[in-house]
Parts: sequence; structure tokens; C-alpha cells
Amino acid sequence: MKPKIILHIDMDAFFASIEQRDNPKLRGRPVIVGADPRQGQGRGVVSTCSYEARVFGVHSAMPISMAYRKCPGGVYLAVDMKKYQRVSKEIFDILYDFTPDIEPISVDEAFLDISGSYHFYKTPYATALAIKERIKKEMNLIASIGIAPIKMAAKIASDLSKPGGLLEVSQEKLFDFLWPLAVEKLWGVGEKSKQALHAMNIKTIGDLAHTPMDALYNRFGENGRHLFELANGIDEREVSVGEDVKSVSHEHTFEEDTRDVEGLHKTLLYLSEKVSHRLRRYHLKGKTLTVKIRAKGFQTYTRSFTFAQRTNFVDTIYKKSRELFDDFDMTGTKIRLLGVKISNFYDEYVQESLFQDRSSEQKEKIHKAVDKIKGKFGEQAITRGSL
Repeated sequence: MKPKIILHIDMDAFFASIEQRDNPKLRGRPVIVGADPRQGQGRGVVSTCSYEARVFGVHSAMPISMAYRKCPGGVYLAVDMKKYQRVSKEIFDILYDFTPDIEPISVDEAFLDISGSYHFYKTPYATALAIKERIKKEMNLIASIGIAPIKMAAKIASDLSKPGGLLEVSQEKLFDFLWPLAVEKLWGVGEKSKQALHAMNIKTIGDLAHTPMDALYNRFGENGRHLFELANGIDEREVSVGEDVKSVSHEHTFEEDTRDVEGLHKTLLYLSEKVSHRLRRYHLKGKTLTVKIRAKGFQTYTRSFTFAQRTNFVDTIYKKSRELFDDFDMTGTKIRLLGVKISNFYDEYVQESLFQDRSSEQKEKIHKAVDKIKGKFGEQAITRGSL
């Protein structure tokens, strides 16, 4: 079989680039999109920052207070997700002109399988160049693209080509490309895995590829086998077209660390409402609930529960979320963040039983009525008195 031709496309500094595009006064300035820094006392994190901000050491997922200390002269903007999603849709419309085989990873990132369509532009490189040129011409934004026969290498290639680059890795040159790279470039190698591999004198992907697989399996289990295969260019993951939503979640970071139980309960209700509303918008019901608790000092804990039947009812989600939270020992700590997540869905929204009880039917009607009001008049049009 001929090797596949897979592209990984990643929009450069997506949120910040859109803001700089739409406001010429921001061009060339360090732009940080995320939470309000509040003069260095803010909560939350950086969503995206421009390359001018990265010069100061700012990066995505950094606490916003740290970003402000590193770059107090930056321009700090709130996340405008509706605008970014609108731009994302326009970019994906362009991508679908090149191939139907697209796996979105996020609003600004995707894999494309062009194995059956690159001949329209003669070569994979010419196809990727045409994509970049159209995004630049029509959207005035910059994309980085990696080309490779496997997803893992395409992702690494796009990362190495940033900002605004295009890097092609052929099947013949795959090991020449991969093996000199630091081992942490592989998917699944985080800081702890990196340290463990370094302790085995494995510093590069090539070192990993030439380590006996049994030694890796004995140290890391099944993940050791997986890393061995990746290092040897074995990545059988297809570009998953139309991949299902895996989970629906919502989080809230408090302005100040708190142990106010009543306020924390209200937050759980608010989060449960947001998740419940989004589940119905996606036509989903989930079976597994996870509550995320981040304490002062960034220690993060999760508590999960699996329902007997799938649900998207806010009262069901909130009641169990509160129970899971109340079982958490808050002694000597305060809460920085709460999150609620529902997962474990059917492929589509189906009734759990042909004999659904009348109580559930009435709840379904009430939820749909609330959704209709919010859809017409906005999120704040109807809410619970306790909120």
C-alpha cells in the first residue's frame, strides 16, 4: 500500500492573531487573550498570546497573574469565543474544498487526509501551499502545516515549522526526521515520562527506537509499547472523520480562593445548568459525571460517578455533583476552581427505554422550553432564583 499523505494544520496564535487582524493598532504589540489580569492579581489563565508576547516568556495555559508579571505592558483582552468560532468555521469551509477527510482537533487545529485528493494540485506540498495561500488571502491569517505519512509526524512537523511554515516529511526520510529529535517531542511524553526516559539514558526518539521493547514495557506497561511503536514510525491512527464529542464540561475559576460552601454549591448549580444546556444543544445524554476541584496551590482532584441511565437533566447532574463535592475533605484548604463534566455518550440522542416514565417526559418538556427561551432571548433570560 502507498503511504498516506496526512496534513496537520495549526493556526498561529489564533485568538491573538484575529484580534491583531481586526484592530491594526494591536499589530506588533504583545497581545494576551484570556482572563482579566487585574494588575497582577487576576485569576484564570492565558488562552492564547501573540508571538510578540512570547518574547517575554508568556505562553498558553500560564496563570494570568504570572503573564502580567512577565509582560505588564501587554494588551490584555477577554476571550471572544463567538468571534473565534465564526472565523474557525470559515477556515474549515476552505479546508473542505481540498478534502472531505478532516478531523478537527480544536477551533484552530485539524488533521487532513489528502491521499486521494492531492493530485488535483500535483503534489502534497503544492496542496498544502495552496491551503496556506487561500487562508492568507481570504482570512488574512497565517497557518503552519506539517505533511507526513503518519499523524504523529505531521503534528511534529507543523510544530517545528511555526510560525507560518510548511514542512514535508516523506516516508523515505521519516527516521531521518524523527530520530534526532528530543524524546519529549513524541505524543504522550510529558515531564515525568521525560525524566523517567532520561534515567534510562533515552534522550532522543532514536534512542527510544533502539531500546528493546521489553525494557520499555517492563518500565511503562502498555504505554511503553506504544512509545516504542511511535519512535519506529508505527502510527496506525486514521484521520477520524466526523469523530463524536467525547465529553461536555464547564469550569469556573474564582476571583479569590474560597471555602464558602453555599457559594460553592451555587457555582456547582451554575456549572450543571451550563453543561445540561450544552448537552441538549448537541443532542446528547451522558452516563458518567466528573467533578473537578482545584485547591489553593493548584492541586487538582477529580471525583466521578456513573449513573444507571444516561441523562442531561440539570437537577440530576447538580444533585450528584453536590454529593461528590460534599464528600471532598476541605479541611485546611480553599477552592480555586470547580468544574463539571459529563461523558460516556451514546452515538446519538436516544431514549433509554421505550417505557420512559411520565416524570421524565415532563422534565424533558421543561428543559426544552427553557432552552427555547434562552435560545431566543439569551442565557440570562431565565435562570433559577438561587442564582
